[in-house]
Formats: sequence, C-alpha cells, structure tokens
Amino acid sequence: MKKTGAEILIDCLKKEGVKHIFGYPGGVVLNIFDVLYDEKDVQLILTRHEQGAIHAADGYARASGKVGVAIVTSGPGATNTVTGIANASMDSIPMVVFSGQVPTMLIGNDAFQEADIVGITRPCTKYNYLVKDVKDLAQTVREAFHIASTGRPGPVLIDLPKDVTSGKGDFIWPEHIKIRSYNPTYEGNKWMIKQAAHEIAKAKKPVIMAGGGVILSGASKELRELAEITHVPVTMTLMGLGGFPGTSELSLGMLGMHGTYYANMAVQEADLLIGIGVRFDDRVTGRVASFAPHAKIIHIDIDPTSIKKNLRVDIPIVGDVRHVLKDMLKVLKEEVKEPWDAIRKSWLKQIKAWKQERPLHYTYDEDKIKPQFVIEKLHELTKGDAIIATEVGHNQMWTAQFFKWLSRGNRRPAGLP
Repeated sequence: MKKTGAEILIDCLKKEGVKHIFGYPGGVVLNIFDVLYDEKDVQLILTRHEQGAIHAADGYARASGKVGVAIVTSGPGATNTVTGIANASMDSIPMVVFSGQVPTMLIGNDAFQEADIVGITRPCTKYNYLVKDVKDLAQTVREAFHIASTGRPGPVLIDLPKDVTSGKGDFIWPEHIKIRSYNPTYEGNKWMIKQAAHEIAKAKKPVIMAGGGVILSGASKELRELAEITHVPVTMTLMGLGGFPGTSELSLGMLGMHGTYYANMAVQEADLLIGIGVRFDDRVTGRVASFAPHAKIIHIDIDPTSIKKNLRVDIPIVGDVRHVLKDMLKVLKEEVKEPWDAIRKSWLKQIKAWKQERPLHYTYDEDKIKPQFVIEKLHELTKGDAIIATEVGHNQMWTAQFFKWLSRGNRRPAGLP
C-alpha cells in the first residue's frame, strides 16, 4: 500500500529511533501534524514559537546524546529557526530540522509564505536538502540523520514542499547508507599519535585544553585516564565543562576571557599545550600572537578544517577524540616509562601556588544573596550531578566558574563508530 509523504516521514523517524519531536504547526505542514496526532511512538512537544522548538531540540540533543528533531512551517516559521540552527552549528550539536515549503510548482514565484530556507541556512547547517519527489524522502531522511550524527556533529535541514508530504509513494527504507563525498576520519594518524605521546612524555610544563569535542565523542573516561597517568593539569573551554571533573586536583577550571587566573597563567607558561576537541576561539586565545607563546601545540579534532584555522599547530591529529586518546594511552603505557609524578612535581607545585594566590572569590554580604553563592549552593546540593541551563551573560559565566562539573560520562551519538 502506498503511503503519503507525511506518513513516510513519520515512519522514517521511527526507524531512526526518534521518540520526541519539537514543533509548531502551520498551513503547509498540517498533514504531518495530522499523522503525528495519531502516532503513539513519537511524542510531539508543542512549543509556543519556532525558535523555542529549535532551542528545545538543541538542548535535548546536548542532554541525551541523541539527534534533536524539530518541525516548523514555511516562510516565517522556517526563518524563525535560523538563530537556533546557527547556535547548533557553532557548538556541533546533532540536529535535524524539517521545514515546510510551498508546493514545488510555486517555488521561486514569491508565493504566500515562501522563503528560500535552503539558501538562508546554507552557511549555518552541516548540510541541507530540498526534497522534490516523495520517492526521495526516505533516502534523504536517512542521509540527514547520518550526516548530523557522524563526524563533527551538526544541524541538517530538510525542506518539504506541500505536494511532497501530501503525495503518495512506497516506503523503502535504506538500511545501509554510504555517501561517496562524505567519509569522516575516525582513526588518527599512528605516527602523529606516537609523536604526540613522546612530546607529552618529555614536556616539563604541559597543559591539556579540553573542549566540547571531548563530550561529543564520549571521551571523558579516556581524558581523565590520560591526565591522571601523566599528571598533566586540565583546563576546559566553556563547551568542555563536564568533560573532566571540576573537583579533581588536576582541574584548572575554565580558561580565557572569563576563566581562572591559574588556568590562564598555566597556558601562558606551558611548554606543551594539548588541544583536544577545541577550535581555539577568540574568547579563549585573545590575541593569537601572544597565546601560549612558549608552547608546542598538539591539536586533536575530527574536523580537519578546525585544525590550524585560528592558531599555529606543531602536531595536528585529525580523528575522533576517543579513538585518538585510546591509541595515545596505548603508546604511553607500552613505550614510555617515565616517573610522571617526579617530572611534573615542580610544575604542579607552581599551579597550586597560583590557585592559592588568586582563587575565584567574591565579597560575601549578609544582607544580600550573591549569585555566585547561589551557584555554589547548587553545586553543594547536587554534588555536581546536574544539567544546568543558563542564559548568555554574567549568569552563564558565574555558573561556569563556581559550579564544579562532574564528568558527563558517555553522550556519544549512536551514529559514531
């Protein structure tokens, strides 16, 4: 029996294991919402605005490790998603967005509530599609989820004309997907990994800089093992918080413009900086010419375009963070026999002195409740085991500074090998 495009779409979502979808209805997607109304396996979470749907899908993906899914209507409904899509793109969040579109025969005619959302979102999506035939729908959805959740994760948009979702076709699900032009590198170059391991072994003042790639790769365990075996202190970017336990003696907290004194001092004095799943953005580096001036730099990232984009790199390693760290740990354990505690003793003593000299602090006032005090209390009550959502501004920075994050564990998307 042939199915409508709307029915095929929902069947695709079930095949992908989607349990929740965030959305807001509109004219050209009403047939999809009609199918969702009777669907028991996929729960629609109705938001009050399209931007809310996108941010909700983004947050869902961050918290669960699954692909966030959102559905909106055409024209203004679609354009309302752009801020959330750009946010997910910058932070490498796996997400698939379905936007309604006017019928294919009206595209390009300035029809009622038409907008070229494919063109608008091209700069801020990992990839996007305009489906022109119902027979291509299942293949497109399969590819979209694969692209969103593999390699460096990111948002993918699928634009659905009204005649595609109302038209009928056969539901043929492609069990295996292979895209000739899309083949992410997961295994790092063995020679470069060995070279990096030996640089770590001989460095007297090394620092690990952990970013969001550690969490997205599910590499918190490997990062902690690397730091503890080699006695290398760890600083984190804002996106990297939760990738390494903030209560560890090796934790330097966040670095950069709003980071700790001791994290920034450690980076400036380091002779080796190991960037793991980071993009070295301007809030971290400040003036690039004066960032980590004495350090050799190792950069591990699955996205080859991120390496050397903002900063000089001595040892680039393209690959999945967890795979690379596992290989690096193997080299360190088999080939390097160093008394790590003795080698790092003076360096860790210096970092401890910086922590005592300039700790994070605020002025206590008996008559007022300071926000920093509130954040500390939240940590005390939750013991760091919490998901906290912040707005942008002081509240975000106070949370980053005064909440001692636990390792988030494995949030690795199911699509990664």
